[in-house]
Amino acid sequence: MPLPLSDSDAVTITGMSDPQSRPPLELTSTSNPRIKALIGLRRRRAREQAGVSLVEGYEELVLALDAGVVPQSLYYCPALMSTSDQLDTVDRVSALGTTVFRLSRPVFEKAAYRESPDGWLAVVPAVPTGLAELRIAANPLLLVGEAVEKPGNLGAMLRTADAVGVDAVIASQPVTDWGNPNVVRASKGTIFTVPVASAPTAEVLPWLRDRAVSVVAATPDTDTEYTDVDFTGPTAVVVGTEKHGLTDEWLDRADARVRIPMLGRVNSLNVATSAAIILYEALRQRRP
Repeated sequence: MPLPLSDSDAVTITGMSDPQSRPPLELTSTSNPRIKALIGLRRRRAREQAGVSLVEGYEELVLALDAGVVPQSLYYCPALMSTSDQLDTVDRVSALGTTVFRLSRPVFEKAAYRESPDGWLAVVPAVPTGLAELRIAANPLLLVGEAVEKPGNLGAMLRTADAVGVDAVIASQPVTDWGNPNVVRASKGTIFTVPVASAPTAEVLPWLRDRAVSVVAATPDTDTEYTDVDFTGPTAVVVGTEKHGLTDEWLDRADARVRIPMLGRVNSLNVATSAAIILYEALRQRRP
């Protein structure tokens, strides 16, 4: 679903270095209908209806481009950029056939969802999230998060998954959608480098069993430490929310329950931190 463009509020900008690229258009009014529609994409329902996600930030955009993502539209503001060298990315995106818009600072600050925008915002196709379409290696390492609500935690889990080389991250009983702009932001763009999926637990468990993937559930209610289990075979590390932990649906069907030693007064870690600790143990065991 393309965003509306008001011809009366868009002018062609010349001077693009690539003659094959589309020259950008300039939007100078905060009341432009395209800007209003862009702001509307902060809502999950609007994103899902349009089949898109928002990517804000230069580093996140470049990582998405390097992963083969072709933006539907790009919005940039030179006045907010840290260096003029970044403007080469305008040519790169325009050469893909993407519609490019140059925004004034007030317009960009209205359209941006970050508190301190850096002058880059793109609308990109939503990442595939179907469990049935997920393809994994013969000896996969997976991360499953049950009902993880905070976008920052999901994003941090993706960054760890990318660093460790996890085959996929699955949201079981998803609360937050993978296209949430704050998930994209917290992931630093790794949402485009790590395969993801969302599905009810009742679908995720048999999917894992059909592929002979061992389920390792993180919980404080066990005597087995995370370093005492074997991660070298097909494995799914499963973490739950900080407040409630994993449900019995996961705990009862886990092949192993593991805990992270806690020597202080609290009995749990941040879910993204817990996932990172266990995944790096898996990486240690799997490295030649």
